[in-house]
Amino acid sequence: MAHYPKLPEEYEDDELSGGRHASLPSKEQRVLRGHEGAVLAVRFNPQGSYCLSCGKDRTIRLWNPHSGVLVKTYAGHGYEVRDAAVCRDNSKFASVGGDKPVFLWDVASGNFIRKLRGHDGTINAVRWAAEDQVLLTAGYDQCVKVWDMKSRSIDPIQVIKGFQDSVTAVLACGHSIVAASVDGTVRRFDVRTGTALTDRLHHPVTGLAVTADGLCVLAACLDSCLRLLDAGSGQQLATYSAPGYLHESVKMDCCLTPSDAYVVGSSETGEVFYWDLVDSDRVVASFKAHGGVVTSMAMHPDGQLLLTSSVDGSVKVWGKTGVGAEGGEAEEEEEEEED
Repeated sequence: MAHYPKLPEEYEDDELSGGRHASLPSKEQRVLRGHEGAVLAVRFNPQGSYCLSCGKDRTIRLWNPHSGVLVKTYAGHGYEVRDAAVCRDNSKFASVGGDKPVFLWDVASGNFIRKLRGHDGTINAVRWAAEDQVLLTAGYDQCVKVWDMKSRSIDPIQVIKGFQDSVTAVLACGHSIVAASVDGTVRRFDVRTGTALTDRLHHPVTGLAVTADGLCVLAACLDSCLRLLDAGSGQQLATYSAPGYLHESVKMDCCLTPSDAYVVGSSETGEVFYWDLVDSDRVVASFKAHGGVVTSMAMHPDGQLLLTSSVDGSVKVWGKTGVGAEGGEAEEEEEEEED
């Protein structure tokens, strides 16, 4: 039986009546500039105090999105950086891209910790799992690789195959690894039983998100639709589309608000759309975020901020009220440390 995620008790009284969706993050607070060329991904750390941006210029940049300060720049990739993920204690992060290795970095020093080898081509996505004991990566080589972070080995402990094209996204959902591919499938692998289930969406899938309760998976597809799937059965629960929402040719993200009340998607035309999760035909808000493709999005853990990145080289911070500040433009600043 399919289940929607459990919505907060105030949902009926507040969110649908216009009280809360009127203040969804859609006001520009600041612009973070510094990358030379497109920004391909932007990610909050688990607490939402900092964020990482990944550039076509082969660098990763650490920002304080609340002040606009550029804290540190990490250089070492030989090709574009496509994704990054910070561990829960903020001591290290993993980054991936056109290089075949997975890069592990020490956040404070900016130094490499080590490189993990195993993919045969560009790596599209990276995520921590199992309380940071495991790292998941997805690549052009049509597989997902699983890395034991307690081990000093540079080789994966498991390789998940069966995809017919590039794997674009991967995440952990309960006891399962969920991955999406250009072959039009979302595949779920139960790590306890070793069983695999395939959901055929018949359109290339470029992004995934999971609801807070783990009951549903959201997939961004190249037919200008987002699809909500039951995480257990794979049953399609809802489809989200709208006039002006275009997703037909490039990899883009999707996400949800922390309460799971709203689905968030970005468009190749530069807009961001919010849909009501249950009433999938209802766009509750939309706004122009960038002049070109919105390559990536990240929602703050408390839902107060939204990050977007674009081919125009910028990262924008969106809140419920506008500030209009601009940060990081000229040179890197180090935040003062307390004695």
